[in-house]
Amino acid sequence: MLTTRIFLQCAFITVLWANTACGSPAVCTNCDSTKINPDEEIITKIITGADQVPLYINYLKGKNIGMVVNQTSVIGKNLKPSVDSLLHAGITIKKIFGPEHGFRGNASNGASVNDDVDAKTGLPVISLYGNKHYKPTAEDLKGLDLMIFDVQDVGVRFYTYISTLHYVMEACAENNIELMILDRPNPNGYLIDGPILDTANVPRAFVAMHPIPISHGMTIAEYAQMINGEGWLKDGLKCKLKIIRVANYKHSLPYKLPVNPSPNLNTDQSIILYPSICLFEGTTLSLGRGTFFPFLEVGHPLLKGKYSFSFTPLSIKGMSEDPPQKDKECFGVDLRAQSTDMIRKKGRLDLSLLMELYKAFPDKAHFFNAYFTKLSGTPELRKQIEAGKSEEEIRKSWEPGLIKFKTIRRKYLLYE
Repeated sequence: MLTTRIFLQCAFITVLWANTACGSPAVCTNCDSTKINPDEEIITKIITGADQVPLYINYLKGKNIGMVVNQTSVIGKNLKPSVDSLLHAGITIKKIFGPEHGFRGNASNGASVNDDVDAKTGLPVISLYGNKHYKPTAEDLKGLDLMIFDVQDVGVRFYTYISTLHYVMEACAENNIELMILDRPNPNGYLIDGPILDTANVPRAFVAMHPIPISHGMTIAEYAQMINGEGWLKDGLKCKLKIIRVANYKHSLPYKLPVNPSPNLNTDQSIILYPSICLFEGTTLSLGRGTFFPFLEVGHPLLKGKYSFSFTPLSIKGMSEDPPQKDKECFGVDLRAQSTDMIRKKGRLDLSLLMELYKAFPDKAHFFNAYFTKLSGTPELRKQIEAGKSEEEIRKSWEPGLIKFKTIRRKYLLYE
């Protein structure tokens, strides 16, 4: 009976969308989500919300749609952009909204992206990362019946797509527009770790918005439910959500992203290392931006003689035009041999390299910069490292906050 049901489901999805695979989908509207049937867990292929077109295609018909999308917003085994796929299916898309790195995902980190017109579709593209225009305006949303959010996240507090999600939810709530989230797996979903953002002592920033740890272990849809449930939108607003869940997903499962989520996260290794290694962005060291191995190389010219490995950051269009330590030979550590399986097995952030390089750096007064506090989410981590605290001592200080966060997090989970 189960075999017959699975076969019919596969056939149904294949007929309606040739590039989609069989799965055990579920739809969540606000809080009426259903759990995956345990009997269907024999199906192991993870299927994104976007790939489950039959679950939402009819809901889109007859509506004027806005889409928050980028290069990761794809459908099917051929990785066809979801905008193109839905237009081909007769859906009326009126506007595209692009997060950091732009709609096509080719803008460097932090680069301002201007509004544009998409050459392929002729649709207006509104930048949500241009001139600090993080939030859609009422004019931007005028005439829309529904917004779709379909962006691949990596599960880290300072990765800005969840900040874009917040502002899109707020704008939708203010303008009484429903938000559909086509959920995608979190490649770092196994990891819940790091200091909780200290909102009392760290000024609010696009990389520091909510009181969560560095790695939160949630998907975009789960996080959206937390934003609503914890009252984080302005004036306690609630955004009406319709969620198309990932099929066959658990937070513990590894997931290889079919498309790079941003120009400098271009390997599985860099994505898994990112929660730990990105803290170096708050130092004077180079993280390999300006090379083709960003987040897999760490170094500085002043470490010459202490490390034999070296690299030289250069200006690379679309990745990093003006990287830290540009045109200077940096000496440090090569992380390209790191095993993603071993990193996952450790199950926690790794501070050891940060602490090692701080000890080795000759000019300690200029090792950290002001950005480090925003990234770490607390002024304490820098003080602890400078004071020579051990990693275990530092980690112990995180425990109360993490225990509290994990309790809150459980209320919003859609997956085990």
